[in-house]
Parts: sequence; structure tokens; C-alpha cells
Amino acid sequence: MAKAIPKITLSASRDIPFNKLVLSQSNVRRTKAGISIEDLAEDIARRGLLQSLNVRPVLEADGTETGMFEIPAGGRRFRALELLVTQKRLSKTALIPCIVRDPAAAISAEEDSLAENVHRVALHPLDQFRAFKALRDEGGSDEEIAARFFVSSVVVKQRLRLAAVSEKLLDVYAQDGMTLEQLMAFTVTTDQARQEQVWEGLQHSYNKEPYLIRRQLTDNAIRASDRRARFVGLESYEAAGGALLRDLFEDDGGGWLQDMGLLDRLATEKLAVEAEKIAGEGWKWIEVALDFRYGHAQHLRRLDGVQVDLTPAEQTSVDALTAEQAKLESEYEGADELPDEIDARLGEIETALAAFEDRPARYEPAEMARAGVFVSIDSDGQLSVDRGYVRPEDEPQSPVGDQERAEGESGESDEMASASANVQRTVITIGGEQPDDDVEDDAIRPLPERLVGELTAHRTLALRDAVANSPQVALTMLLHKLCLDTFQRSAPGACLEASVCHVFFPVQAADLKDSPSAKAVTERHEAWKAELPKNDHALWDWLSTLDESRRAALLAHCVSFGVNALYEKGDRYGGAGISAHGVQQRIAQADRIARAVGLDMVDAGWRPTVDNYLGRVTKPRILEAVREAKGEQAAQLIDHLKKPEMAKEAERLLDATGWLPEPLRLADRRDLSTPIDTVLALPAFLADEQAQDAVIDGSDQHPIAAE
Repeated sequence: MAKAIPKITLSASRDIPFNKLVLSQSNVRRTKAGISIEDLAEDIARRGLLQSLNVRPVLEADGTETGMFEIPAGGRRFRALELLVTQKRLSKTALIPCIVRDPAAAISAEEDSLAENVHRVALHPLDQFRAFKALRDEGGSDEEIAARFFVSSVVVKQRLRLAAVSEKLLDVYAQDGMTLEQLMAFTVTTDQARQEQVWEGLQHSYNKEPYLIRRQLTDNAIRASDRRARFVGLESYEAAGGALLRDLFEDDGGGWLQDMGLLDRLATEKLAVEAEKIAGEGWKWIEVALDFRYGHAQHLRRLDGVQVDLTPAEQTSVDALTAEQAKLESEYEGADELPDEIDARLGEIETALAAFEDRPARYEPAEMARAGVFVSIDSDGQLSVDRGYVRPEDEPQSPVGDQERAEGESGESDEMASASANVQRTVITIGGEQPDDDVEDDAIRPLPERLVGELTAHRTLALRDAVANSPQVALTMLLHKLCLDTFQRSAPGACLEASVCHVFFPVQAADLKDSPSAKAVTERHEAWKAELPKNDHALWDWLSTLDESRRAALLAHCVSFGVNALYEKGDRYGGAGISAHGVQQRIAQADRIARAVGLDMVDAGWRPTVDNYLGRVTKPRILEAVREAKGEQAAQLIDHLKKPEMAKEAERLLDATGWLPEPLRLADRRDLSTPIDTVLALPAFLADEQAQDAVIDGSDQHPIAAE
């Protein structure tokens, strides 16, 4: 006969008056955790006690019951009930549902208390999301749901945002196929097909980090920190119907804008509105663009405007702001960190003072009638207005103020110019550049010709800056040029025909004008320009008064503008352009100068990005860069990705590695005594002239053929 299995007997439940309950010293929970006693009391007041207290009778010394009960498990609930009694919201004799344990049980009170806390399993986030969603479907708002469960509304929004994730991915998460952080990364977009596509692609990758998921989901979007987005404003963009991606789980810097075409249109329209306002000042022309190339105004004459003096009221405001700024800085001089309100106020003061300093200059109406303005967006997303440029074709036949011109003729011309200024309508030109088309290729091929031109433009500008800071090298360069002219070629008979031809960049990257080298060159040029006398006769006397160090510095600055380390396709047929041999000489001499000044393009601020290199070359080139900088293992982590994702991931891997593409590296040291005419052929990344003939012409974006 089979042995009977003993049946389990559960502890009985009883309703016990609150004033018969006391907290047991056997309760293992000593440290505060979870929601506060106050919040728990409010929840009990709203919905009642959901879980009974676990109690044991208090015994006398002889083992008889005293009528009191101690609570080893449920101490927080007891304290919440106690608070309600204290607040007179609950009667002290109110009946409390309890599970009464046998005092003679073999299991101790401490073990009961420990089991209740250890065996508790937290609610799965996905279950919490579904529960919040059910409450939302019943009509509850985010704030109401948050108040009921004593969490912030942000937590509720985050959990409800998981509704944007594909059910397929939610099932993967529920089966522990992905982490919560990975699931949260998918919430940046509501395109569930794209979510599933990205997850499927990651199955063949070693790297499934959340940041990579976010990057792939936003690869065609624009950061809210983009200068165009900051100029237009997110509210205006969304009001125009633009879609905005937001990440509720990470700091997204304002999110991502999905409609690039709409953003560019809104930015251009806003610039056009500003241009119409500026047109009322009386300029002949205004050029409007989202961005202008570096050196776009080098061939134009800049008008010398007169800074308008501050009015008494404005000067009073400046003095008051300056005094307030000095006072605040003095009060918090020793503070490790400024209070938020003080930091904000100092920022407001700096902005207000900058507005007084950056006021437009005043120009003569006659000059304005032949000059123009460039209107664009600066790197901070603010309106950039650059006034007072005269095109060569608009220059007067006789310079204004010419001593040889009759005074009456001058007056007549000025009157005509002023009259013209009053009747002419400002011509506003709106335009911009389009990004280069990308060429996909699976083989390691030479770099595209346009890209090499852009990279060498970066190097040329950095080399100019370095030469300008190396007077001895600049002097050597000038003497070298003069010696070549003197001893190797016949020079025309003149007092001195030595000149520096300012070299412009026909091909340049969009970030060239914002590079550290460009800013340094411009700042130095404007500083010297402000010192130079306007009159040529006074210039000679001024130069004579300079000490040797300043004279050398000025010489270095002037010579630096003639530096040309640009690559361009050589003319093999004896045309007007530079020959292929001439390009070889130029690159070799540029290497000599770069070595002399110790040029390092990493120190000059160049970093490989998707825009300036990685997105412009083939996948093998990208892998080659990562392999050189980080090793084979790093290259294998991204070799399965599509090119856009590979380029973005490579940018992250190459950050702070100091890696440079071949055109920006310093060439291997060779014997500097080797005649320049015997320089080796151009590096492999440049064009082979014969192979170039096989390339179909018609675009400057084709790859350079290999040597």
C-alpha cells in the first residue's frame, strides 16, 4: 500500500486591532530602501492594504499568550499604518489582516523575515510597461500614473516609449535575447521595420552596444546641435511638419531632425528674410548661403568702416554691466563651481557686452552703393553678417580720394554714386553647394582626386600657419626663391621683382574655414592689417621702425601666404597649367618645409570624420585606416557593416589615435641634398598620369588611378 504524502497546513489569518501589534526585533530589514514610508502610507490610504502582515503571538515567561502580536515580516507596512494612525486617518483599533504564525514553529521569526524579502522578485520592466500602457488606455495621464506609483513622469514616459518598439523585439527582450539598454536604444525611432532591420544586421556583429544601435537608427538624421538646426529652432522646424527623434533614456542633445531638405529650406528662408532687412541699408548686392567657402572674399576689397560711438545711454548700460560682472566674479572668485543662477547671469552679461562690441560699422553711402554683404550661419548657429566687400568689376575707375583728381570731379562722382545708391535695388543672391556623390568600391583603390585636393588644402593651410610662426624658415624660403630666380633663371631688369602670390583653394572641404589653422591665420592677418598704415608712403617709414623680431614675424606672415602644398592633376601636354613634374616638385618642397617647421596635422587639429574622409573612400580604405590605428581585431569588428555604418563606427574607433591619411603624413625622410629634379614619383595615393587617361572625363570626383 502506497505511503500517504503528508499535507501542508498553512497559518491561519486573523483580523487583529492595530493597537495589539508591535514591531519585532527579529525583522531583518534595517536599511531604508524603495519608496518612503510616507509614500507607502498614501498608497495604503488610496487602495487599502494589499498584503497581510506576518505576526507571531507575544508570550509570557511561562509560555502563555499576552494578547499582543509582534511583526517579523511586514515592518514597513506596519510603520505606514502607524503613520496613518498618528495622522488620525486610521483608527488605532482598526482591524488589520494578519497571518498568525505558530510560536512553536521550527522556523524562526528571523528566517521568515529574510525569506519574505529574499524571495521577492522585482517586476520585469516589460511587465511594468504593459501595466502602464493598460492604465494609459483606461484614460490615465502620464502625471496621474506617476503620482499613483510615486515615480516621476519621466519614468512613465520612458516605459510607455517602449511601445514604439517592434513586438518582435519585445519578444526577444522578454526571452532575455537582448538587454534593457539595447531595447531602450531602439526607442529613438518609431519605424519598426527599420528597428528589425538594424537588429537583424547586428546578429552577425560582435558589437551590439546600445550606442551603435542609436547611431544606425539615426544615420540619416541631423543632430539638434547642428548649426542649421540651432539657427532655425526646433519649434519652427516641428511647426513646419518636420519629424524629430528623441531619446528619453539618454541625453540626446535635443534629438535628431529627420528632414534635411526641410531644415535647409527653413534655414535658407530665414536667411533670405534677414537679407531683405539688410538690403534696406543701401548695399549693391547681398550673397546668401548656408555656408561660404574658406577664402571666399580674399579677392575682394574690404571697406574701412567707422565704428559708431556708443550713445550716453548705451555707455551707461555698458558700465553697469561691466561693474556687475566684476562684482559677481569677485564674489565667487574662490568657488569651485558657480551656482546655476550666477552662471546664467554671467552668460547674459557677456552676451549683452558682446552685442555692444560687435555692432555694425558705418560706411559711406557712395561706397555702399558699389559694395555688398555676405549673409550666412556661423558655427554657433547664429546669424553671420559680413559687410563691406567690393568686387573688382565694381571698383571705381579712379580711386576715391585720388589726389590727382579734380575736386569738382570728385564731388560730381560722389553725388552720382549717392544718387545711384538711392535708386538702385539690392541684388540678393541665394545659393549653396551640394555634397559630393559617394562612390562605393570593394577594392583598395587610390583616393578620389577631389578628396586629395581637399586634404592637401588642409595641409597647405596648416603649413602656412606653421611658417608664419617660424620666421627663420620663412626667411630661408624667401632666400631660396630669390636664389633660384637669381642663379637659375634670368630675371627681367627691374629694381626688385619678388612677390608672393596668394594661393587660393579651388577644392576644399566644408570644415576648412572652421579649422584651427584657418582661424589662426585669419586672426593674425587681421591683427597685422589693423597695424599697417593705409598709405604706401607711410608704410615704408613704419616698416623701418619695426624691431628685428617684429619685422621677422611680419615677413613670415607675408611669405606664408605663398605656401602651396596643393595636389592637382598635372598638365602633360604643355598647356597653361602646372606640369606633372611641377606637381612632384611642389609636393617634395612642401615636405621639406613641413619637416623644417615640424608640422603635425594632428596637432593642427585634423581628425578623420565621416564628412572629411571616411565617408569619401571605399570600405577597404576604411578598414585599412582602422587596422593601421587600432589593429586587425578592431578592423574585424566592423568589416561586416555597410559603408555608412562602417564609416561612423570607424570615426569613433579612430578618435584620439593620431591616425592620418597618406596626403597628410610627413613623407619619409630622404637626403635633403638630393636635387629636387630627381624626386621620386608621386605617392601611390596620387594619380598616375597615363592611367588617368583611361578614366572617363566629365567630373572632378572620379578616383585617381593607381600607379
